[in-house]
Amino acid sequence: MTTATQNSDRLVIAGKEYNSRLLVGTGKYQDMDETARAIDASGAEIVTVAVRRTNLGQNADEPNILDVLPPERYTILPNTAGCFDVDTAVRTCRLARELLDGHKLVKLEVLGDQQTLFPDVIATLKAAEILVADGFDVMVYTNDDPIVARELEAIGCCAVMPLAAPIGSGLGIRNPLNIRTIVENAKVPVLVDAGVGTASDAAVAMELGCDGVLMNTAIAAAKDPLLMASAMRKGIEAGREAYLAGRMPAKRFASASSPIEGLFF
Repeated sequence: MTTATQNSDRLVIAGKEYNSRLLVGTGKYQDMDETARAIDASGAEIVTVAVRRTNLGQNADEPNILDVLPPERYTILPNTAGCFDVDTAVRTCRLARELLDGHKLVKLEVLGDQQTLFPDVIATLKAAEILVADGFDVMVYTNDDPIVARELEAIGCCAVMPLAAPIGSGLGIRNPLNIRTIVENAKVPVLVDAGVGTASDAAVAMELGCDGVLMNTAIAAAKDPLLMASAMRKGIEAGREAYLAGRMPAKRFASASSPIEGLFF
């Protein structure tokens, strides 16, 4: 990628530009120090925080995640992890807005059951309608159904985030054709959310044309989270460059790198 392309190729979400296309979570680390160091190694600029599991100031006598992830440096993305119904998800977003002084950007997820953590699509659509009408910029976790992605975009969500595989599974992208279809039809950013396990998974997501990848467990559960964070950063960058470069057509048979036509014998 040329310097000019690098300078102009930025992720834009809700009108704000970002250099990094890697978004990361804050759960499952050993402590806040490891959280901060891993996120720094990832190069991420958007950090998602589970409002129901993390202290953003609602508990004055507990450590505040914002002390190690200052909003002046990172865009904090409150999420509704652990919400299984519309009312709880909407209430959680409104709480986050209060705690973060009117912050509008949120990640919506309404889960269907405890075992799979798949999204409840019907409840997600309803919650998205309420939040968009209430002035939120909604990034929405969903399944890899192109029709549902289209409906969420029509509601007014500022980014659609289909899963690659179940949350925390590390299985990688199980249905690349659906992800590609969502990307090809979307007019808002598409980010893979959930299921990435290693840097090659992140690269594949970017090669499919996704605008970014959100991950947590893939970094936090690695044997060396800081090293994995660095690997993910490079995987995102390599996959994006490969997508912009345009890969060669896949061929069934060999095509010699050094053609024999016109050689002297």
